[in-house]
Amino acid sequence: MNKLGLIAGGGELPRAVAEAARKAGRGVFVVPLAGSVNGDWVKDFPHEVLSPGEPGRIIKALKAAGAADVLLAGRVDRPKFSELKLDAKGMMLLPKAVAAAKQGDDALLRFIVGICEDEGLRAVSVAEAAPSLVADEGVLGTVSPSNEHKADIEQAFRIVHALGTLDVGQAAVVCEGLALSVEAAEGTDAMLARVGALRENLRGTAGKNRGVLVKALKPTQDAKTDMPVVGVETVKNAGAAHLAGIALEAGAALILDKQAVAAEADRLGLFIVGVRP
Repeated sequence: MNKLGLIAGGGELPRAVAEAARKAGRGVFVVPLAGSVNGDWVKDFPHEVLSPGEPGRIIKALKAAGAADVLLAGRVDRPKFSELKLDAKGMMLLPKAVAAAKQGDDALLRFIVGICEDEGLRAVSVAEAAPSLVADEGVLGTVSPSNEHKADIEQAFRIVHALGTLDVGQAAVVCEGLALSVEAAEGTDAMLARVGALRENLRGTAGKNRGVLVKALKPTQDAKTDMPVVGVETVKNAGAAHLAGIALEAGAALILDKQAVAAEADRLGLFIVGVRP
């Protein structure tokens, strides 16, 4: 297997990808983006911290490390271009980067990956680099969705796909046919917190879990740059919002530590299911 060059943003995903790829026998070199990466996990891998405004140095570091494949994983906030540390290549590409950012986060991520491809690196998706993280079709754990839950799942998928064409978000919560919340720039955890603040007649309660969270790939999204992710914290937050369960787009979403996610879902009485909408 080719060595993987992992350009790492924020969140749990980059670490999970790096560990899964290494476990599968692939060499991994990490480029943590300055100001984005959480924790000190990168110390366990060969790495070089660089600014997202230094594409020339990023490519040079990846090639020097012998990486043939490249993957951008994790949360990369839209930068303040006036404050970015730039190298020569970054200065040359800055107008195009600004133009891409104005088209949405997906366009900016595709632009960054495109720079690497132009330099001869092969862009890969998380599904290729760490296939063990990809959500399978069917139930994970011991709890299954009811027919009523399945109807909510279908409605939530329709909402996510419709809003995804506008680059709005990857997630929605639906309860008995009513859309309770949709994800935007704030992320899934903040969206779930809003659900918990709604009137009790609209949502689940401590006595009865109701509603579903659905996460799916946007129709305009490139799986090489960003895929929906669920981890143990997502399950805990869904439980705190008294949801009945979580549905993911099978083959196009990721589960960080499937065993731990299944155990937490079972503990809370929630279902986790992979669906092909």
